[in-house]
Amino acid sequence: MELVENAAEAASAPWIGARDLAILLLLYGAGLRVAEALSLSAAILPIGQTLRVTGKRSKTRIVPIVPAVREAIDDYVRQCPYPRLGDVPLFVGARGGPLNPDLVRRAVAAARRRLGLPDTLTPHALRHSFATHLLARGADLRALQELLGHASLSSTQIYTAVDAARLLDVYRHAHPRA
Repeated sequence: MELVENAAEAASAPWIGARDLAILLLLYGAGLRVAEALSLSAAILPIGQTLRVTGKRSKTRIVPIVPAVREAIDDYVRQCPYPRLGDVPLFVGARGGPLNPDLVRRAVAAARRRLGLPDTLTPHALRHSFATHLLARGADLRALQELLGHASLSSTQIYTAVDAARLLDVYRHAHPRA
């Protein structure tokens, strides 16, 4: 994903680039919100195949962690100059304190500008891409609801409209009688 790599490469220090890469891959690869990713503590280490996440309204869910995300987090932890043990935040700023969510948004905005991408590409859009891609690959709507931590199915159903629009576009361009 070019945006993620661009944001990581533009960081002021290699460990900050590794941190940004890990966060952005976590947003896309596990469908987390920025606040959910930044609320993770180092107590989750070492990362396994799943991760327990507390989201909106203190709703807890378990999300699978793909190897690329796990490797990115491990690489960040190895490079981070601050100890990542116990209940300290997993992701920290340049001075070792909790990472401000605006820094994640600014890193994405700067990468987006460098790549000439639309303003709609935000950290939250990575979560939407996660959901849309899973649905396009045949994911069950109820399972997607659980993965995203949506309270109601209607919140998840917006992705069916996105996917239906994409399918209609493909149909119009590929079908000989469209």
